[in-house]
Amino acid sequence: MISLADRITSSSKKSYGMYEQALRLEAEGVDLIHLEFGRPIFDTPDHIKQATIDALNAGDVHYGEMPGSTAFRSAIRDKLARFNKIDAGLDEIIVTNGLTQASYAAFMALVNPGDEVILLDPYYPQHVGKIELAGGRPIMVPLDRDNDFAIRADWIEQAITPATKMIVLVNPANPTGRVYSHEELAAVAEIAVRHDLAVISDEVYEMITYDGAEHVSIATLPGMRERTISMFAFTKAYAMDGWRLGYAVADKALMPGLMTISTSAVTHVNSFIQAGGQAALEQSQEPVREMVEEDRARRDIVISALAAMPGVTCPAPQGTIYAFPDITGTGIASQELAERILHEAHVVVEAGSFYGPVGEGHLRLCFGSETTERVALAMERLKAFFSSL
Repeated sequence: MISLADRITSSSKKSYGMYEQALRLEAEGVDLIHLEFGRPIFDTPDHIKQATIDALNAGDVHYGEMPGSTAFRSAIRDKLARFNKIDAGLDEIIVTNGLTQASYAAFMALVNPGDEVILLDPYYPQHVGKIELAGGRPIMVPLDRDNDFAIRADWIEQAITPATKMIVLVNPANPTGRVYSHEELAAVAEIAVRHDLAVISDEVYEMITYDGAEHVSIATLPGMRERTISMFAFTKAYAMDGWRLGYAVADKALMPGLMTISTSAVTHVNSFIQAGGQAALEQSQEPVREMVEEDRARRDIVISALAAMPGVTCPAPQGTIYAFPDITGTGIASQELAERILHEAHVVVEAGSFYGPVGEGHLRLCFGSETTERVALAMERLKAFFSSL
């Protein structure tokens, strides 16, 4: 049996990649361009900050409603109906400290020791640590690397055992940049219904899609509303990563467990920042559209530059702020290559292997974490690096 200490140690190893190495080098005065960290370069829109300031000045500084303020949850309910096509009651929404806390509450509430949880590989590493902290066992099911990292329902089916409890879905997908099709999601839904599995749906990049790609919330598919915990955050689309503000929506039968974990951990989310979240949802969405358009422009710079680098291929991501180039043509393992790029080109990228075995042979580059000028400079450095191999 794995001890709690071993679980915590295992979880911590999956939380960080090249970021820690970069900090040590940066402390020595090296000018690094950070393409490893999934944070937006933008400032939070002014109207969101002003609503928060107004709430603070109005004295909204005390304990509030445990699941989140009624006004904020009402705005979330309306957004879910309008954008995600999810019909939710106020008692089916809980405000959380980012999607990170939402997923922690979901895993701790639903996963029992010995339960198996299916992750699609490449996966988001933080989910692994939380599953293990809950006593569960992560089961990696590969995405179809040769078919643009498509979901293979038959591969998921083969991994299901009597111990399988849930499937974890990240859509749009980090690190691959895929936006899963309705057909792919319908195949996952059919399996979940037939095997009576829960689904954790991480949709933090829901608003960041390109070229007409359509984001579909799996909870809207037949039989999925009652078994899906859908999780969202203001982190990426509204450039609010430091605010730590998100929410989860689930059938009311699942809410007592989520509330028990959440209130035991944090009581409730900071009161006055919920006013900022409400303003984000209820006021103009033009800042979101503008930020996504800038991300698309930086994506195009990165994809065009990568195409000219020897040993590198990279399809354009359909969503997120990540490119996931294939570097197998270099003959160098992804972790070794990421470390060489750090020390020789002074660009920080993440090794594909950080996201699981199927990620090997790839790098993850975040084109949303630096200015356009710095992203272009990073591409110049990378072109010189790959040309020298």
